[in-house]
Amino acid sequence: MIDVKTFTGAEVAPHLDAVAELRIAVFRDWPYLYAGDREYEKNYLATYAESPESLFVLAFDGAHVVGASTGIPLADETSSFQQPFLDRGIALGDVFYFGESVLLKDYRGHGLGHRFFDEREGYARRLDRFAMTAFCAVERDAADPRLPDGFRGNDVFWNKRGYARQDDMFCQLEWQEIDRDGPSCHRLRFWLRPLETA
Repeated sequence: MIDVKTFTGAEVAPHLDAVAELRIAVFRDWPYLYAGDREYEKNYLATYAESPESLFVLAFDGAHVVGASTGIPLADETSSFQQPFLDRGIALGDVFYFGESVLLKDYRGHGLGHRFFDEREGYARRLDRFAMTAFCAVERDAADPRLPDGFRGNDVFWNKRGYARQDDMFCQLEWQEIDRDGPSCHRLRFWLRPLETA
């Protein structure tokens, strides 16, 4: 039985290590191929720990965190995520930004992906000042030899959730890949959805 719980603001602090562990485990696979870096995780998650309106949606199997989904007002995010919106003329205060949704393989296919979106969208509505929700996802070359056979991306799922792929909104993030020497820069594309009122 999976138990889903939400934590906001200062409540996320005790769960930072669990989310870092999940990010390292899940993002090691395609398409992120993230080698895992404790210092990177500490710096990344500090943004959520410092925001009074950040959100962690955590899936528990007993006491063990097996899934996590995060969100934060874009105004509390770092400039890497904010700049594409400023370039488009979108006010930062209008956007609630979704970070990652990470779930261990054995727990996929049981509706938790939808639950993660439902919880984050519901929270953004309750804050009652956001016009849209948004997230970004890494772009990979379809000809990359590391692409696993039979891999299916999440585009169809995101479209069904009402998110629109943006052709002119990207950010650049740097991380260490598992099969590369030294960190490399990666392009991530944004997806947006208007946030209807409750």
